[in-house]
Amino acid sequence: MYYYDTETIIPKYALEPDAETGNSLFRINKVDCAMSSVMQADFLAPHRKDYYFMAFVKQGSSRHWIDMTPYTLKPDAFYFTVPHQVHLKEESEPISGYIIGFTEEFLAIEGNSFLKQLPIIQNPHNGHELNLNMQDVAFVEDTLDKMHAEYRSKNNWQHGMLMAYMQVLVIYLSRLYTEQFSNAEKVPDRVLLKKYLAKIEESYLELHEVAAYADMLNISAGHLSEVVKEQSGKPAIAHIHERLILEAKRLLFHNEQSIKEIAFHLGFEDASYFTRFFKRLTNHTPVEYRVSSREMYH
Repeated sequence: MYYYDTETIIPKYALEPDAETGNSLFRINKVDCAMSSVMQADFLAPHRKDYYFMAFVKQGSSRHWIDMTPYTLKPDAFYFTVPHQVHLKEESEPISGYIIGFTEEFLAIEGNSFLKQLPIIQNPHNGHELNLNMQDVAFVEDTLDKMHAEYRSKNNWQHGMLMAYMQVLVIYLSRLYTEQFSNAEKVPDRVLLKKYLAKIEESYLELHEVAAYADMLNISAGHLSEVVKEQSGKPAIAHIHERLILEAKRLLFHNEQSIKEIAFHLGFEDASYFTRFFKRLTNHTPVEYRVSSREMYH
């Protein structure tokens, strides 16, 4: 199932309900040297998924793009993305392993909400690949084997078993994430920063000023700026700008909208101001970025 976002002209795919179970919040599929039926339709053109996507690749070597970054699949590796990123697969090559998809609604189910706080779900380092050693492969594959068998069974208390396996898997992967992306460094709980980033994700197309987000959080702009700088090492305004630049790059890379159309979509009333804004943060004009990024892809 997919639907078109008329503003961005990039197809957006929802999680297909499972044909056997009817489950539209969580799916696990085993892939054995062939493209999964849930994957064929959307991988060979730029698209977004409105759900969390994870893949354990036992065998495979095709190249994928997540946003504007290419990844060549490696055997015995784990890949993961969050909703609304732009995906592209270059060739329809076979893979084997497991594919998991789950929605925001799944994470909101009672007992699952703590999963959203784990590093591999929050993905603060914007990573998409975990390298697995032999011990990791054995653990992850065994857990996925059990999860898949339970998913296809009709046993009593099936939901509880699936959730238990999912929690074990995501906790284990979050430990690996912490080791590989942040060297297991201890950082203080950054509650306000997380709230601020969540508000940006909701409203970055309309709100470009720190003061507007401070109002939403019922605190002063000065206090928000101070705490965000302390907890992230960046000025509060930088997070708004980074989100705008990321979406601008997605649109420039993946569709044919004019610079003016992209500027208006991102909440800029003046296309020339958007061009100056983009160049100040990237050292390239939007047109230059579109040309150079597509040359890299081709």
